[in-house]
Amino acid sequence: MSGTVKDIVSKAELDNLRQSGAPIVLHFWASWCDASKQMDQVFSHLATDFPRAHFFRVEAEEHPEISEAYSVAAVPYFVFFKDGKTVDTLEGADPSSLANKVGKVAGSSTSAEPAAPASLGLAAGPTILETVKENAKATVQDRAQPVSTADGLKNRLEKLTNSQPVMLFMKGNPEEPRCGFSRKVVDILKEEKVDFGSFDILSDNEVREGLKKFSNWPTFPQLYCNGELLGGADIAIAMHESGELKDAFKDLGITTVGSKESQDEAGKGGGVSSGNTGLSETLRARLEGLVNSKPVMLFMKGKPEEPKCGFSGKVVEILNQEKIEFGSFDILLDDEVRQGLKVYSNWSSYPQLYVKGELMGGSDIVLEMQKSGELKKVLSEKGITGEQSLEDRLKALINSSEVMLFMKGSPDEPKCGFSSKVVKALRGENVIFGSFDILTDEEVRQGIKDFSNWPTFPQLYYKGELIGGCDIIMELSESGDLKATLSE
Repeated sequence: MSGTVKDIVSKAELDNLRQSGAPIVLHFWASWCDASKQMDQVFSHLATDFPRAHFFRVEAEEHPEISEAYSVAAVPYFVFFKDGKTVDTLEGADPSSLANKVGKVAGSSTSAEPAAPASLGLAAGPTILETVKENAKATVQDRAQPVSTADGLKNRLEKLTNSQPVMLFMKGNPEEPRCGFSRKVVDILKEEKVDFGSFDILSDNEVREGLKKFSNWPTFPQLYCNGELLGGADIAIAMHESGELKDAFKDLGITTVGSKESQDEAGKGGGVSSGNTGLSETLRARLEGLVNSKPVMLFMKGKPEEPKCGFSGKVVEILNQEKIEFGSFDILLDDEVRQGLKVYSNWSSYPQLYVKGELMGGSDIVLEMQKSGELKKVLSEKGITGEQSLEDRLKALINSSEVMLFMKGSPDEPKCGFSSKVVKALRGENVIFGSFDILTDEEVRQGIKDFSNWPTFPQLYYKGELIGGCDIIMELSESGDLKATLSE
């Protein structure tokens, strides 16, 4: 293998190669990038000059799993391995630095003097060498440009992200995308018939690097709506395929091009037919239980520690700033809740923030309420000023549905035989009930035992009063008194 360059086709292949412990140099490249092509020739010559190291290439856009694993945001990009571990990286066209770093991992060069292998001289050829040197010089100049002050760059990025209602930061431009991910998002926006602005991050390294920190999002493209990060290619694709992207644009007042119907609908609020039509009674009861499961409840993409979209991340940040304890539900993990809540709340996008069972709104409304001071005022009026006592939380849960079952698992997937029996009994009598999975919250699980003075589960409540556990429910069911007990 030494003296040649081979292409890596999977992350598993690379992981296996790393286990050998041999020195490895990885070159991430792209077919459209001239600097990549020129550095690739130097890379090939280095493979001959340093036979102790193994040289591999990865076409960055064709293998996103590998690129993301090593935080590749630009090409050419090099990763150096030794003893199975990443020991160094290099971004840009800099042949001398590449040779030095290769020499270090291969053990045939010292850091005291620049490496000067044959591949940087006659073997590379004068034309290749001069071209690469010019690229290297340009790269150094780009990095040496005076950087704006932190505030100055932040102001610039804020202006850019807000320059149009829908703004795409991409590689290349909409007519000539320079990466497959950027091309895909452009195609999606065109298919959605949305006017959008764009910025070529390959043309401005300050914006490119600054935006990663500004948005806390390390890759491109990045899609913004009304100045807020929506996400990258994966999120845009998922939202487009589910129809949620259109809903999000509509909720934000962003109308499609030439579509009178969508413009009319945009003025109607959430864009979902009013009322709870279309929901089964079982699903409606489940949603009522969820929105009331905590005084402040956020339905979001991802979880508070790892939001999966910029809007969700913004609301989490606001709630943390206000020091408000809140519960959350990841709608990406449960499509029944994700689709059902749109109808239940008459609000077609996420995140959705509820306070004591009432919908406050999405990220734009929450942000405006915080800026005006109204958010703190509303929460205070509802008695939410900080951490809620366990007793108050349990009372809220018990009263979140007229008939409320605390069980192991969910009605569709009970996690114990006793819970399953009670669910069957309630459904046999066509009783609509809410539920709470005590396996998901140890505080509730232990606390409600003391609160109700009942040590086991399931526990069934009617209008806030404990009816009993499995044995009592089964007795009521067998005697024919269950329906009457739960309707008094």
